[in-house]
Amino acid sequence: MKFNYHIRLFLLLVAFSLAIVVSVVGFQYAREKEYKAELLNSRLQAFNREFVADSLGRDLAERMRRFGFSDLRVTVIDTGGNLLYDNMMSDSEMAHGMNHLDRPEVARALRSGEGYTVRRHSESTDSEYFYSATREGDFVVRSAVPYTVSLSHVLDADRGFLWFMATITLAAMVLAWFATRRISHTVARLNSFASRAEAGDEIYDDEAFPSDELGEISRHIVRLYVQRERTHEEALRQEREKIRIKKQLTNNINHELKTPVAAMRVCLETLMEHPDLPEEKRDLFLRRCHLNCERLLGLLADVSALTRLDDGRDSIAIEDVDLAETVSEALGSFVLPSGMAFSVDVPEKIVMRGNARFLSAVFANLMSNAIAYSRASEVSVSAIEGPDGVIVTFADNGVGVAPEHLPRLFERFYRIEQGRSRASGGTGLGLAIVRNAVAFHGGTIVAEGAEGGGLRFVMRFPSESAHKLH
Repeated sequence: MKFNYHIRLFLLLVAFSLAIVVSVVGFQYAREKEYKAELLNSRLQAFNREFVADSLGRDLAERMRRFGFSDLRVTVIDTGGNLLYDNMMSDSEMAHGMNHLDRPEVARALRSGEGYTVRRHSESTDSEYFYSATREGDFVVRSAVPYTVSLSHVLDADRGFLWFMATITLAAMVLAWFATRRISHTVARLNSFASRAEAGDEIYDDEAFPSDELGEISRHIVRLYVQRERTHEEALRQEREKIRIKKQLTNNINHELKTPVAAMRVCLETLMEHPDLPEEKRDLFLRRCHLNCERLLGLLADVSALTRLDDGRDSIAIEDVDLAETVSEALGSFVLPSGMAFSVDVPEKIVMRGNARFLSAVFANLMSNAIAYSRASEVSVSAIEGPDGVIVTFADNGVGVAPEHLPRLFERFYRIEQGRSRASGGTGLGLAIVRNAVAFHGGTIVAEGAEGGGLRFVMRFPSESAHKLH
């Protein structure tokens, strides 16, 4: 029969407690018996000395009554072990008596002056006695009390102490029962948690455990497991999402490559099949080849940037980048359409901890997007630094974007109008690069409609990514 953890732990504590109690009681019992034996020996030693002082045996019965004894046996032995006197033996019996040098109490009395034996059988009287011997000069006086039930009671340990220890033991067992039940309850819940975790069941971090140290440890274990599971699930989700995006990116790239490659093929085949084409026709086909070639190069560059942001974060150099300088350089390289202007309101000496190339790509792609699609007359970039980090806003006053398209603007190859990106020479990856570059720097970006029309991109970078240069 196999007991549960509660019973096993309880029995272990009970056995441990009983072992301690038995040891204490045994020790106390031995000390108590020794003390009472010493006390009785002291009385008999006093009797022995008075017996010697009173001329060896006069008024023996009266003397025994005075010391509280009624049936005391008194023996006198010389240093050779011969029996000289015994109040319970005749002269003839003493003459044939055995030598007493081998008696423990007599031997100790001869060596140290006194000795006693708690319980020993007398061959001469066939009874058991408590012996106490005292040496006086050339002989030893030995007195003996019969070891009867009454004397055993005198020499037994105090019964009150035994009852006290029994009560303490019983109380300890009751407390051990409730304590082990509480502990076993926590262990049982931990065992259930381990079984469900092994089975892959859903586990929540609100498991109920007792309010003690073991319960607190158990709660920490469950919370740590749940957090690890959530982290693991999130990592798996991100990995699946990354695989899905890569697969989608591969499909989209394949689709995007078909158009410029097909156009270049048509132009080249025409040139090869018609070597006598007029010069202006030949130039037109060559320019189309060059345009599609540039588009392919742009697409490959954008894909390379996205790949680095997705997979090569550890290989991207991190440095201090002046935000105002980066914005000015990124926007200053553009030739704006007629009627468009831009303004920059970024405080000086705000430094972003990141990569200058990808931070510049954020603003360059946003500006390219504004030039190609917004039909705006003004583009502005502003930055505000607060205790939580830096907020950067890129806004235009152009035609804007319908609200239903805003959540999907940062998707790869997403187009508000089919053919719009191709017509403008775009790859469909610009805003995806913007989102990934902002995320690389620990920030977030959202697109929203601006008041009075237009489109606004709001970027928030945490304080860990931005600091003032002193």
